[in-house]
This record gives sequence, structure tokens and C-alpha cells, in this order.
Amino acid sequence: MEGDLPGVLSGEQIRARINGTPSLLTDWIDLDTQVQPNGVDLTLAEIHRYTGPGTVAQSNTRRVLPDLDQLYPGADGFFALDPGAYHVVYNEIVNLPIDLMALGRPRSTLNRSGVTINTAVWDAGYHGRSTSMFVVVNPFGFRIEPNARLLQLVFFGLSRAAAAGYEGIYQGENIRR
Repeated sequence: MEGDLPGVLSGEQIRARINGTPSLLTDWIDLDTQVQPNGVDLTLAEIHRYTGPGTVAQSNTRRVLPDLDQLYPGADGFFALDPGAYHVVYNEIVNLPIDLMALGRPRSTLNRSGVTINTAVWDAGYHGRSTSMFVVVNPFGFRIEPNARLLQLVFFGLSRAAAAGYEGIYQGENIRR
């Protein structure tokens, strides 16, 4: 978008891109809460437990993603998670143009609670409702409510737009039709 320079986008630049066409982010819960000075918070849509092994091979044709079982909140409206690794899906759909990439970092309250999130680079051109590994390290577990803010996505302007955007198998993932 005109006026953006290489580097981290500010909250104002993020809002302008969200309000632009195409929108940088859709399906958000509350932009006034989610947009931060240097990123946007993504919120929890689903949590899954891993129920099988995964495989990464030299060729993507031999890749195997682990089986997952979806978890549901208890009567109190919270997920009660024991220590371990989980698979989370975000509410928001991210639409990265070819002049932006993003990195996700756990919100500091998660770290202070003995929880972290691992995620990969979000390449220029990616479009989808992404997922991450959510790890509860706290030996006493962790409770979380649906739609809670989990991850701060930080957007980086590229010094030159990518010649081609992301074309991997996760393009368009988890978009409900």
C-alpha cells in the first residue's frame, strides 16, 4: 500500500490495510482490542489434541499430518488443558499481499502462565485461517476461553514485493465455505 516502507507495520498501517481491498484480515472479533502498536492479536477458534504421529519427508508427497481430536470447553465455558502440545486454529483469516510477510509471537500473558505458541513464517501471498502448536508447559495446566487473544501477528513490509506469493498446500486452509 502506498506510504508503507520496509519494516514492521504500525497499528495505523495495519488498520489501513484491514480497511483496504482486499482486507489484510477478516473474521476478527474486536479490532479495537486486537490491533496493537506493532501487530494484531489473533484469537482462539478451536483446540485439538494430537492423536497420532506426523511425518516430514524429503518430498511433500510423503508428508503425513498427525490425526487430531477437537476439544470443547467445559460447562464453565473454558478449555481445561493438561500439560502437553495442542493444535490451535485461529478465528481470523489472514490475506497477505505479496509485499508483506508476518511472524507470530505468543502474547506475554501466555509466557507468564507457562504456555507458549510455536508457528512458522507467514509468507507473502499466504491466504487462510492458520494454525499453530500451543504448548502448555505449566505442570498445573492452563485454562483458556474461546475467542481469547493468543498470538500477536507482526507484519513486515518487504523491500521489494515478492515475484510470486506463497503457493504451498496450506494456501486457503481452514476457510469455511
